[in-house]
Amino acid sequence: MHGIAFESDKGPLGTRFTDFPNIVPAAAADLPALAELAGVIWRACYPGIITQAQIDYMLARMYAPDVLRDEILAQGIRYYRLLMGGRFAGFASIGPTDAATVMKLHKLYLLPELHGRRLGSLLLRHCEAEASKLGARRLILAVNKRNSRALAAYQRNGFAIIESVVTDIGGGFVMDDFVMVKDFGRG
Repeated sequence: MHGIAFESDKGPLGTRFTDFPNIVPAAAADLPALAELAGVIWRACYPGIITQAQIDYMLARMYAPDVLRDEILAQGIRYYRLLMGGRFAGFASIGPTDAATVMKLHKLYLLPELHGRRLGSLLLRHCEAEASKLGARRLILAVNKRNSRALAAYQRNGFAIIESVVTDIGGGFVMDDFVMVKDFGRG
């Protein structure tokens, strides 16, 4: 699709990612696999950024099937799956905000063994294009202040920090984030 092949990259259980990346909309039937993939990615990437207890709390809170279904059906959030060789390797989600020309990137996750190969950027550009089709000219996101890899990736892709926020999410936990923004449309 975009001219990138990764024949030597190994995926889960020793499988090989041998095909071009393909980004497709997620359907309700994909939600259990999406929640499972989120658990794999979070448990690999977030230790050292947040505690294991917070990882478990947030996964349960954000990836329960009813939560994901509500996001899609009631909140207008759209999920996209990144497939490599037909295997589920990452995902992203975007949704509306109170401003008609602004959409929020809610989630963007990629299997750790595929980091550094511009696939996150590919998924991000896809979300920008989809948001643009829906009339957005700006994309916002929140990223943990200690997630230096994600911060650098977003900055490489044209996002800028505009705000620092601390949000109480219950259970004795907070999200300590930077809000980032990218303008991509004409206005």
